[in-house]
Amino acid sequence: MFKPPYPIETRRLTLRPFQEDDLDGLYAYQSLPEVARYLYWEPRDLAESRSFLRQKMSATAVEKEGDWLVLAVVWRETGALVGEVNLQYRSRAHRQGEIGYVLHPAFHGRGFATEAAGVVLRLGFEGLGLHRMVGRLDGRNAASARVLERLGMRREAHLRQNELVKGEWTDEIVYAMLEDEWRAGPAGRH
Repeated sequence: MFKPPYPIETRRLTLRPFQEDDLDGLYAYQSLPEVARYLYWEPRDLAESRSFLRQKMSATAVEKEGDWLVLAVVWRETGALVGEVNLQYRSRAHRQGEIGYVLHPAFHGRGFATEAAGVVLRLGFEGLGLHRMVGRLDGRNAASARVLERLGMRREAHLRQNELVKGEWTDEIVYAMLEDEWRAGPAGRH
């Protein structure tokens, strides 16, 4: 089992497990149409956010393939919950993982996603001993692509209209990074 020591501090952020008093902050971004736009879910009501908060609160360690580590991202300067970062353990045999992140739009453009996602890369490569990590996104989500590029991940695939999401065909872009690429570059060293 892999469970990082909490809290994890970066230059400006604290990454920690979700807790019950995060409900208002979680709902504040999960309820927004612009946040759900490129994700598989629709904007959530308060009851749905409460249910997802319980799931997030239990995602504090990775034990087996398919498990997600989900961390609340808090801006220390204000104490505000700005979003979340995620690490999925995709394959033990192939030592592969996936990173993800969702931030409240009020905090976009400040480098918080890159700073927090860099920690997830470090946790995957150093903590889980992964060989390869991917980031998948809706092809229209240029801002998310820029985050992955700033982390040093390389664009590996553009899958044309491979998913029917919310009634429309969407492209999927896949970024990836190998462990030796991570060790050679500055990504994840915040």
